[in-house]
Amino acid sequence: MDQLHIGQALNCLASVDADIARALPHTGVPAPRQRASGFAALLAIIIGQQVSTEAAAAIRGRVETVLAEVTAERLLETDDQVLRDAGMSWRKIEYANGLARSVLTNSLDLQALAHMPDADAIKALSSLRGFGRWSAEIYLMFSLQRQDIFPADDLALLVALGRLKRLEQKPTPKQARNMVEHWAPYRSAGSLFLWHYYRGAPA
Repeated sequence: MDQLHIGQALNCLASVDADIARALPHTGVPAPRQRASGFAALLAIIIGQQVSTEAAAAIRGRVETVLAEVTAERLLETDDQVLRDAGMSWRKIEYANGLARSVLTNSLDLQALAHMPDADAIKALSSLRGFGRWSAEIYLMFSLQRQDIFPADDLALLVALGRLKRLEQKPTPKQARNMVEHWAPYRSAGSLFLWHYYRGAPA
């Protein structure tokens, strides 16, 4: 989604959600987020789990340097200790190796993934060790540019939704999914808005 389409989607959401209508003029339209798809993007998601954006970027840079070419073949050819020295944890190295083997054996068909319905693509990715629903949804939203994704396990989204809806505490993921059902089919734009709102919510 480019910024124009995000803005159009948010205007549609503002027409069905008074809280977005209230906040959108103050917060503005968020910038688009688009990432490459394929093995390198999935590896980046593994690296980014449970670390800050800055730390993830630094580790990813070092991993890309030692691999030279970020492919499943090259990762499996690289000694685990080299990846550990680049900053990956042993658990993430295990996940990365599993991802690489799945791609090389075609048990994860990256080409087919792009054409699957959202639910099927999320199920296929979530079957990988180390990939929960959040990781799968992030890939669908940013790498495949799916329009109706809401990663309800994302802490910042939950906090932002709680603030937007003026709740005393953040909702649970299940509650959040129920609260934004009426945002379909623009839940990806709604998610981008919530992250934007989280960083600069008006008082």
